[in-house]
Amino acid sequence: MLKSSRMWKFANPIKHPIPKTRWPTVEEASQSLLFQPIQVGPIRLDDRTWVPAMVPWRATKDGFVTQDNLDWYRRFAMGRPAALVVEATGIRDIPSGPLLRVGHERFLPGLKQLVNVVREASDGQTKLFIQLIDFLAVKRRPDEAKYFQRFLQITSLHRRTLSELTGDSTWNDADEKRVREWLAQGSEEIVARVLNDRELEALRFGYREHVTDTQLPHIKELPQVLPRIFADAARRARDAGFDGVELHYAHAYTMAGFLSALNDRSDGYGGARENRARLPLEVYRAVRETVGDDFVVGVRFLADEVIAGGNRINEASYFGVEFAKAGFDCLSLSKGGKFEDAEQPKVGQAVYPYTGQSGYECMPTTLSDERGPFGRAVPLVAQIKQAVNAAGFKTPIVATGGITTFDQAEAILQGGAADIVGMARQALADPDWFRKVKSGRGDEVRRCTYTNYCEALDQAHRQVTCKLWDRKEIDDPGITLSPDGRRRLIAPDWNCSKNPDRA
Repeated sequence: MLKSSRMWKFANPIKHPIPKTRWPTVEEASQSLLFQPIQVGPIRLDDRTWVPAMVPWRATKDGFVTQDNLDWYRRFAMGRPAALVVEATGIRDIPSGPLLRVGHERFLPGLKQLVNVVREASDGQTKLFIQLIDFLAVKRRPDEAKYFQRFLQITSLHRRTLSELTGDSTWNDADEKRVREWLAQGSEEIVARVLNDRELEALRFGYREHVTDTQLPHIKELPQVLPRIFADAARRARDAGFDGVELHYAHAYTMAGFLSALNDRSDGYGGARENRARLPLEVYRAVRETVGDDFVVGVRFLADEVIAGGNRINEASYFGVEFAKAGFDCLSLSKGGKFEDAEQPKVGQAVYPYTGQSGYECMPTTLSDERGPFGRAVPLVAQIKQAVNAAGFKTPIVATGGITTFDQAEAILQGGAADIVGMARQALADPDWFRKVKSGRGDEVRRCTYTNYCEALDQAHRQVTCKLWDRKEIDDPGITLSPDGRRRLIAPDWNCSKNPDRA
C-alpha cells in the first residue's frame, strides 16, 4: 500500500471504524431531501449531490485534456451526480505541469470534448462546473550549500548580524564569498539568527511567493490584473459549454492568500477583513460582468484556515455573507490545506500544503481524535449557512468532508446544516454511489476507508486512483493502466444487470 511519509497525526490517534449504516429503499430514497431538486442560480440540479474538484494528474505537461482526463470524468458522470466540478484549472497561460489549463483559446477544443463526454455519459443529468485557480510560485527545497552559494542575497544586515554574533567587525566589510562560505558551514542556531524568517523559509522549505510580497512588481499588481484574468478564463469556460465556474478561493492559493488573516498588505487589499475581501469581490464582479447572469458562478472558500493567526469561523461567516450579497450562486466550504503549517519537504521536493494539521483537517482520516473524521467540518458549514440565511440570502451552501452514507448526508440536509452534499473521496471509491443509493442498491456501494491512499498519490504527483479498485480486474481488455503497469486508472464499471430497471 502506498503511504505518505509526511503526514500530520494526532499525538494519540484513535482508530475510527467506517460507520455502519442501513441503505434506503427506492421509495425512501425518492422521498429524501438528498434526491430532491434544487435551484443553483440560473440552473436546476436534479438532486442535491455534488462531486467536488479533485486533481487526478492526467493532463499533458502543457495543460491539455488527454484521453485519460476524458475517461476520468466520463466515469464520474456515469454515476450521475447532480453536479460535477472539474479539477482546479489554471487561469494563466503559464507552465503548471500536468494540470488542466484554461488560460488561452487553444485549450478550448479539449475542454469542449470533456463537456460533451460528461453530457453523454450522464444522459444530460449531471451539470458540469470547472474550478478556476490562480497560484503563486513555489520552488523546491534547495540543497543547503546551493542555497548559500546561489540563492541567498547577502545584505548589510547579514554582515552586521555576523559582526555582532562573533564580535568580529571585519564581517561588516567582508566580501560575499566569505559570508556565503561561513554561513554554509555555520551551525543551525547561528544561521537562524542571521537569516530573517522568509530566508529561513526558503532554506528549509523552498522559496515561496506570498501575496504580501509587494516589493515584487507582479505581486503588487495582482489586484489590477487578476479580475481580468479570471474573467477571461470564465468566458472560455462558458464558450467550452460548461454550466458554470467555481472560483477557487480556498487552501494554499492566491485568492485564499488575500482572504487570509495573515494578509497585511497596506494597499487597501489587506489588513481589515473588508479589505481582504476586496479583491475576491472584484474578481467576482469582473467574472459576472463577463459571463452574465445565466451562467453559474460559485466559490470555494475556507470555513477555518486551521493555522496560527489564520481566519476562524467568524471571518468565514463574514465572507460568506459578503459573497452571497455580491451574487455568488453557491458557496462551497472546505477547511485548512495551508502551506504555513506544512511538513518540511525533503531536499529537491516542493512543500505540500496538506501535510500539517490544516491539511489533516482538509482531508481527515480514520486515525483521528474523539470527534472522528466524518463530517468534521459540517458544524462550521452550518454556522456559515445560518449567517447567510440570517442576512436574508438563500444562496445554496455545499458541505463536504468525510461524508459517506445516505443517513449522514440526509441528516445534514434535514438539519439545515447545508443545502447540497459533496463527496470527493467516497465518489472516487465508488463513482456509482449516487445511482446505487437512488435505486435501492446501497448495499453494493464500495465504501471509502479514508486512509488517504489517494491523497498520497496526489502528494507524489502520480495519477490518482483508489486502493479499493486500482488492482482489481487489471487484466481485463481495454483497461488503461498507470505508466508502471501496476494500477488501473479508472474504477471498474458497475454491473447493474441484476435488475436494470432499478438502476
